[in-house]
Amino acid sequence: MEMDLKQAQVLILLVLASMLAVGMANKNIASTQRWNHGFNHTDWFAKHQNGTGGPKRIVVGGSENWHFGFNYTDWALKNGPFYLNDTLVFKYDPPVDNSSHPHSVYLLPNFWSYLNCDLTRAKRLADVTQGGGEGFEFRLKRWQPHYFACGESNGFHCDKGLMKFFVMPLFRRWHG
Repeated sequence: MEMDLKQAQVLILLVLASMLAVGMANKNIASTQRWNHGFNHTDWFAKHQNGTGGPKRIVVGGSENWHFGFNYTDWALKNGPFYLNDTLVFKYDPPVDNSSHPHSVYLLPNFWSYLNCDLTRAKRLADVTQGGGEGFEFRLKRWQPHYFACGESNGFHCDKGLMKFFVMPLFRRWHG
């Protein structure tokens, strides 16, 4: 049976969601045993369970902004979940001369492009000049995975500089 790319992405997301659900269900067991390897499940759950507030404006990388050598995948995992209508802000210095290393923001089309830093079918969202000042803003408007990367140096910043991450925005809880 052949599986197309969309089906593979959905399967990966379902597996990840299932793993998270099982992990959260077992958080009390993990905290009483030595299986948590330093990860505090209770603090993570308390920090991330409230999806009832309004949309947030989130600076990608926090105080580190968008630069070469920072692990944005790790940042996204630690600072998620992200919700529909949240705005991601990419702040980076515009190039000042030929010796500077400019950055950009690309939206990759799928998980495989993300893994391989393949920019062939990626969409440039922000060029090297748009990260200055208040930064470039991207609102998470669709319930789908979003794969972000720096597209400079033919994917070198993405691949070797760790300038990539993905988010799957969640729906906020509604209280009536």
